[in-house]
Amino acid sequence: MKTLVVVLGPTGVGKTELCIKAARHVNSPIINADSRQIYAEIPVGTAAPTQEQQREVTHYFVGTRTVKDDYSAAKYEEEALQLIETLFHQGHDILLLTGGSMMYIDAVCNGIDDIPTVDPETRELLKRKLAEEGLPRLVEELKVLDPEHYHIVDRKNPRRVVHALEICYMTGKTYTSFRTQKNKERPFKILKIGLNRDRSELYERINARVTTMFDHGLIDECKRVYPYRECNALNTVGYKETFLYLDGLLTLEETIRQIQSNTRQYMRKQLTWFKRDLKTRWFQPDNLEEIINYIDENT
Repeated sequence: MKTLVVVLGPTGVGKTELCIKAARHVNSPIINADSRQIYAEIPVGTAAPTQEQQREVTHYFVGTRTVKDDYSAAKYEEEALQLIETLFHQGHDILLLTGGSMMYIDAVCNGIDDIPTVDPETRELLKRKLAEEGLPRLVEELKVLDPEHYHIVDRKNPRRVVHALEICYMTGKTYTSFRTQKNKERPFKILKIGLNRDRSELYERINARVTTMFDHGLIDECKRVYPYRECNALNTVGYKETFLYLDGLLTLEETIRQIQSNTRQYMRKQLTWFKRDLKTRWFQPDNLEEIINYIDENT
């Protein structure tokens, strides 16, 4: 049976290096499931695969969008499934998908709920309300309109809060009522491989990775995309803090420390999310032979 091998894990764990070796073994391209590596303008701060790595193994969904694009997990699900169908039809028996974006991986493996598309008028209304009233006021409004979702949403994330309110405004129903969370059947087998390291080692790798990003030009990259800083693609760790540095609100040392701290926090959130799926088999990334054997035995 056709098999999609999903290699997941937290930021900084070493997915890129391992997946290049695994992809060559199973003769598969790499389907990227990192929601920020999709954007062409920000390869440094997202630790996107290098041009050399992309020449070694074909990568999809790397640098294919601009930060000005309004992209989503639903759109990724649609495009990734189309690509997977095409590649299987071309003769691949095994395909490899990898990334750390929880919603993107869930979208491909399980499907996401069929949330109504927000009309431009409602989107503009909520955008204006956010600018004029601020996030705390919208959070309180969500508490009234959809108290169930209020208790689980990331209330510090304006995109999540605003989207829930958009659905409430447009449909007259709660956002929760559309979240059926029913897994969709896929016409291929899914084999999930999780990568993890000792927590202290992950912390060290993340700290070093952030320093390397600055050495490789993160500040210059942020200067180039600064005019688009309000775009959702740039509402992410690494860019938010560096924009504050460019505004003169943080020193360089404070910026690096904040990015390291916020990345470690995000890493913990990723692991909590991924470990809910008991079908995932976990490995230490340096155990390449063990991982290859597991793929060979289960595909």
